[in-house]
Amino acid sequence: MFKIAQKSDVHHISFCNKKLIRGALHKNLTYLEKKEGIYMSWLKSMVEKEPPEPANPIGTVVIGTLEPDMHLTPKEMVRKALKSAQFKCIDVGRKASALSFAQKAVENNAQIIAVSVNTGPAKNNLPALVSSIKAAGLEGKVTVMIGGAAVDKTDADAIGALFGSTKDEAVVLAKKAIGQ
Repeated sequence: MFKIAQKSDVHHISFCNKKLIRGALHKNLTYLEKKEGIYMSWLKSMVEKEPPEPANPIGTVVIGTLEPDMHLTPKEMVRKALKSAQFKCIDVGRKASALSFAQKAVENNAQIIAVSVNTGPAKNNLPALVSSIKAAGLEGKVTVMIGGAAVDKTDADAIGALFGSTKDEAVVLAKKAIGQ
C-alpha cells in the first residue's frame, strides 16, 4: 500500500486502482511534494497519460527489460520520455530474451536498442544480448543503451553500450545516437 497524505487524514491507495491514484495526484500532488520532502515525480510519471504516437518519428527504439527482470517502472518512464521526444518505441516488454531485442530491431529497422537492467541475473544476460545483436548482423548498425539499478557506466563500457541513469539522459543519448 502507498500512503497518500491528505490535510485531514491519511488514505491508503492500492497501486492496482489507477483511478484513485490519478484522483489523489490531481488533488494532492502539490501538497504531497511539499509535505516533509516527499518526492512523487516517479508516481506522477507512472500515471501520466500515454504520449501520442509521433507523426514523424525521428528514430526507432526497441525497448524492454532483459530477462529475468520484471521491473516495468523504469522502462516505462524511459519509454514514455522517448515517445514524447518523437521516437517510435517498439516495446518488447518485461523478461524479454536477448534474442527478442535483436529480432524486433531487425523487423523494425531500429537505430537503438534500450535495455532496462534492474537485477543481477538480468545483468548476467548482457553478454547474451551482445551475442544476439552480433548474430543478427546488427553490430555497428544499432546503438545499445542500458540503464537501471543493476548497471553502471562500467558495465555499459564493457559491452560497448551507452549508459543513462535517468529518463532525461536516455532522451539525450538517443538523440545523440541518431545524430540530433
